[in-house]
Amino acid sequence: MPFTRREFTRQSALTGAGIALTGTVAALATAPGALAAEDSKHGHDHDNGRGHHDGPGYGPLVTDPEGLLSLPAGFSYKVITHSGVTKLETGEYTPSNHDGTATFEGPRGVTLLVNNHELSGTRAGWEHPVPLAEGLVYDPVAAGGCTVVETRRDGRTAEWVGIAGTSTNCAGGASPWGTWLTCEETEDKAGKNGLLKDHGYVFEVDPYDRRANRDPRPIKALGRYAHEAVVIDPKQGHAYLTEDAAGPNGLLYRWVPPQGFRHGRGKLRTLAGDAGVLQAAKCFDSGGKFVDDLSRATKIGTVYGVDWTDVPDRDAKTVSVRKQFTDGQVTRARKLEGMWWGDGGAYIVSSFARAESPVQHDGQVWFYDPKRRTLTLKVLLGVNADPSKDGAFDGPDNITVSPYGGLVIAEDGNGIQHLFGATESGRTYPIARNELNIGSEEEPEYSEFTGVTFSPDGKTLYANIQTPGIMLAITGPWKRQPNRH
Repeated sequence: MPFTRREFTRQSALTGAGIALTGTVAALATAPGALAAEDSKHGHDHDNGRGHHDGPGYGPLVTDPEGLLSLPAGFSYKVITHSGVTKLETGEYTPSNHDGTATFEGPRGVTLLVNNHELSGTRAGWEHPVPLAEGLVYDPVAAGGCTVVETRRDGRTAEWVGIAGTSTNCAGGASPWGTWLTCEETEDKAGKNGLLKDHGYVFEVDPYDRRANRDPRPIKALGRYAHEAVVIDPKQGHAYLTEDAAGPNGLLYRWVPPQGFRHGRGKLRTLAGDAGVLQAAKCFDSGGKFVDDLSRATKIGTVYGVDWTDVPDRDAKTVSVRKQFTDGQVTRARKLEGMWWGDGGAYIVSSFARAESPVQHDGQVWFYDPKRRTLTLKVLLGVNADPSKDGAFDGPDNITVSPYGGLVIAEDGNGIQHLFGATESGRTYPIARNELNIGSEEEPEYSEFTGVTFSPDGKTLYANIQTPGIMLAITGPWKRQPNRH
């Protein structure tokens, strides 16, 4: 049933300042341009040599003598996979361009991780594409796919192919039934860029059962577009998906399963291409006014009501899905990126907005509440004036809800790249800094962080440096973050 503007306006009036905010991240109020000042104001960076840190986070980052990953004192990292260095069970090198990742609990202390490899186009363009494992290939000329990584208590690791022959596997998402949904961030059809099959789909990968991954089939019911991430509402069974696209800006989608459908391992791939209903979000403010783009929100705590508009042709046979709507039918946003299900809803990232959007920013994190059908702005990063200087953060991408409160966010901005946290009261703090310079001494360049996710027991934070493709396991004295304003 549509959530009408009149209903939302009435509900907002009854609650005064709008819908009440809920969840662990109650008010992540990071003001535009105020991040560096926030750290200094609260004694974030140093403590006058007393060795005591009383602000959010874990204190200043200590430069890594190995030139890979700077962490706070007391923390350490281990390289789990490294493209061109570590090898799969079958002898090939670990593929490159690590992206979205999730962890799954295995037997006897084993942790399983499914790792996307964001490789576009054909295999000829990459030194280390995902190997074409027998029975696990969708398109034999495509370079992308996923690997499954097994880490054991004794430190041993193993890695094998989960799916191959896909393209531009970006963020994806874990399902409530223990599988990985890998998303293709492309709209390439058969014959374009040398590919033999249509791409731009979601595929399911089972980390526990290799046989379940044979004969890969796209989940066409979820649509064909530049997919970024997906989450599943474990109660209602709805899927929420982001689109990373421009010209025009991308959309936030919801897929409603057909009546009587029951989720489970491998069930999505059995659906017909037109099963259920794929819809795009349409937002309006507390006054009932239509919101054309999420960049319009310039204040933390902004709440929009959400209605959903049916997609005419989800397989985009002739026209891209986002181009099938006229102005006024849907709400757009630039760089809709990572998602994470937590606190009864979906956290959704918009990485940045520039000239293509009504208002510029360097990152937003929204929370969608499916019960209230509202989007609430939790994090807002102002445009970073000088990304080459350490301090401010920009370009949030992959995201996870921390077992220690708040969020952990992977940075994909300009200049210096971080993993950073945001407390429940809105204060931010660094967790790691990428020190691997893939540019030159004169013009340094640092790859984005991707795939941020905690181990099932919450003791290890996994993250990737996308280029060249390094998976890292970070451990240390994790602690509950203070909820102070």
